[in-house]
Amino acid sequence: MTRTVQGGEPFFMQGNATGCLLIHGFTGAPNEMRLLGEHLAACGFSVLGIRLAGHGTSMEDLIRTREQDWIASVEDGFQLLQACCDHVIALGLSMGGVLTLHAAANLPVTGAIAMSAPYLVPHPFIATLRPILPLVSRLWPYHTKRHPGLEKVESQHEHVEYEAYPYRAVAELEDLIRLMKADLSAIRIPVLLMHSRADETVPEAHAERLLASLGTEDKHLLWLEESGHVITHDVEQDIVFDAAVKFIRRVTEEN
Repeated sequence: MTRTVQGGEPFFMQGNATGCLLIHGFTGAPNEMRLLGEHLAACGFSVLGIRLAGHGTSMEDLIRTREQDWIASVEDGFQLLQACCDHVIALGLSMGGVLTLHAAANLPVTGAIAMSAPYLVPHPFIATLRPILPLVSRLWPYHTKRHPGLEKVESQHEHVEYEAYPYRAVAELEDLIRLMKADLSAIRIPVLLMHSRADETVPEAHAERLLASLGTEDKHLLWLEESGHVITHDVEQDIVFDAAVKFIRRVTEEN
């Protein structure tokens, strides 16, 4: 009997020789990337929406995972797509965007789209407490979420995620972001960043710092105005989908 919750399942849609690797966010699930995946598949691309280790099952599983497990999840997905595609584009939301940028520096992907990606863990005390967070988490295991990250009401009901942030896993997110930041200047492939000015989870300054830190000359930042954090399921999702398709077509036709 599967332990994966409904909406937590990975998905694959066979298409042409351009593969799209979709990476969901921290405490989220593949469901938050499915609408984007369906749109990309309708445009002819092959699509793989992975489930990151520790997600889509239970928070206890997430507490046991480490940043190396999330990186391995992305590498597994990349290798599966690489076996049947000439190009692989990484697309990630939030922590998935962090993993996308890490992949852009460490895997032979053709392009990268990072959406709502943080440059730092949004809570400043996390970096200071990182050395003792594993101990702190034994006394205070979770941080309750304060807002859904979505402006679109119907999407709030459909969104699959854990109801809190496990502090032990937040410590691993801090480590992952540090790895990404060390890689940003080495990225040479095309990168598209997308971010909403109304994002209450990751402030807009994070996108500006990411853009400035990227080593590639082929980098762009698309601003949204009305969406929350989960821009793949929110009021401006059509803008997100259209920008992703245009980017993928441009970078694959040039190679």
